[in-house]
Amino acid sequence: MPDRHSLLIEQIPHLRRYARVLHSGRVADADDLVQDTLERAFSKWRLWRGVGSVRPWLFSIMHNLFVDQCAVRGSTGAPQALDDLPEALHPAQAATQELRLQALETIAALQQLPVPLREVLLLVAVEDLRYADASRILDIPIGTVMSRLSRARRQLRALTDGEASAARPPLRVIEAQRSLG
Repeated sequence: MPDRHSLLIEQIPHLRRYARVLHSGRVADADDLVQDTLERAFSKWRLWRGVGSVRPWLFSIMHNLFVDQCAVRGSTGAPQALDDLPEALHPAQAATQELRLQALETIAALQQLPVPLREVLLLVAVEDLRYADASRILDIPIGTVMSRLSRARRQLRALTDGEASAARPPLRVIEAQRSLG
């Protein structure tokens, strides 16, 4: 069995993605949350049962820390403008202009979801965790996970397919200018 350092290190990309979505793309706050999560996990390692993946346990720690931070600060902060999003939240693969625009609109729409819906959507749809794991992480019943996931998907669909997309004019193809001369 791998040692705890290896188990924690391999989860860092997942923790960073989750933290950045929770913190609406604010990199410094997200990195602080990841560090706090890893410190807490390392100091409380004896509490992990060692069964299955360590990821749900780490997400549970992160969720609790995030809730505590929100209680202290009084809010989760406003989402950033698309231009202010960190490069890590931008699509990783080269895309056509239309696909990149759609991806950025989806990220912006995700940031508009309430935190409880955003958390469930990210844990189940992005991190590919089971409903039972998300339920334990968020300390809510499985039925609540399923209803939040349904609402999150519906709201995300409405935000990406609704009036915002209809208001945006379609992209037009521009012929390359030929140099004269």
